[in-house]
Amino acid sequence: MINTNSMAGTELFGQEERKEVMDVLETGVLFRYNHDAQRNGVFKAKIFEQEFSTYLGAKHTHFCASGTAADSISLACCGIGYGDEVIVPPYGFIAPIEAVLMAGAIPVFAEIDETLCLSPEGIEKVITPRTKAVLLIQVFGSMAKMDEILAVCNKHNLILVEDAAPALGGSYKGKMLGNFGKMSAFSFDYYKIITAGEGGAIATNDDELYDRAHKYSDHGHDHIGEARGAEQHPILGYNYRGSELGAAVVLAQLRKLPYMIEKQKSHQHILKQVLLEFPEVKARLVPDENGDSATFLSFFLPDNEKAVRTFEEFQKDGLSASYWYRNNFHYHRQWGHLKEMKSIFNLPVMKINNAPDYRKLEVPQSDAIMQRLMMTQIMVNWSEEDLHTLTTKMRSALKNALK
Repeated sequence: MINTNSMAGTELFGQEERKEVMDVLETGVLFRYNHDAQRNGVFKAKIFEQEFSTYLGAKHTHFCASGTAADSISLACCGIGYGDEVIVPPYGFIAPIEAVLMAGAIPVFAEIDETLCLSPEGIEKVITPRTKAVLLIQVFGSMAKMDEILAVCNKHNLILVEDAAPALGGSYKGKMLGNFGKMSAFSFDYYKIITAGEGGAIATNDDELYDRAHKYSDHGHDHIGEARGAEQHPILGYNYRGSELGAAVVLAQLRKLPYMIEKQKSHQHILKQVLLEFPEVKARLVPDENGDSATFLSFFLPDNEKAVRTFEEFQKDGLSASYWYRNNFHYHRQWGHLKEMKSIFNLPVMKINNAPDYRKLEVPQSDAIMQRLMMTQIMVNWSEEDLHTLTTKMRSALKNALK
């Protein structure tokens, strides 16, 4: 059986991760701050942040507890809070939308386009006087129409927050994704390209926002001096800290990321050749093909019926297959808990006048796109034999679905 049940990072776990973790365990200091004398020079979170900043080409990064925490930190540091409208997509994991709600802000949904990300036209249509930001999710390895979206944000003086968690390793015109927003968020959970089981990071090129981020994510601590109890608290904050153990694992994973991207691009290219044999199949729109991190191969069928049939044929042949239009996690149609506001406490959006009624959410363009979308996962450790088997099965599945 060809493995398609994990992401790239979990394929490559080995001695490197064990070594970094053991470095921490041998010091006994699992906390990322202070205790310098006991550390013996071991600072995994700091080293990860230095190497991650270099990889992204960002001035600052900060390791934190999760990708959701990174979204929350980014929104808070950009001053987004009670009553502010934040434009979000109806496709993607719901965590960024949850972060908007927890900030006291109002998620406003806009249409996606065939990049599978927010469309510039969709953003423009839902802007109101209360709109403060766009939370752009770079979906499944690739990017939105960045030039056009940046132009819309500049035109309307909107803050762009970039959730690049699903597209780490991707780039646009030579610039790494996660460098386009005022702040950006990354995740290192089990289902991301590099993983520590849990963990996240923010990135920014703004000194003031970084200063806010490291303080806000640690109860407002200013991190000045060597005695934690004597540190000042210039702002209110929360606990979004990441641990040294998580940082140790993701540090080892980060060093493998260029290899992962190289292999995924090579393997995706091979599978793409099969799609070219079927004129009625259309590849996802990727504004910069060279910048696709190639974690998935996404493509459109002529209509909903053929997409469902393709999904079923892929499953029948044991191929990785995702038909997101009816997936429980990644598309608005299954977000009943959001639409019914099934919160265990009162959220600000539930009390604000003129807040959207999410039960009436309609995104017909997005629905039409998602009904035709199919996606298959790309793995790093596929052998030549695996790839031959996959291309043969894909070809057969598509022939059966489209006949």
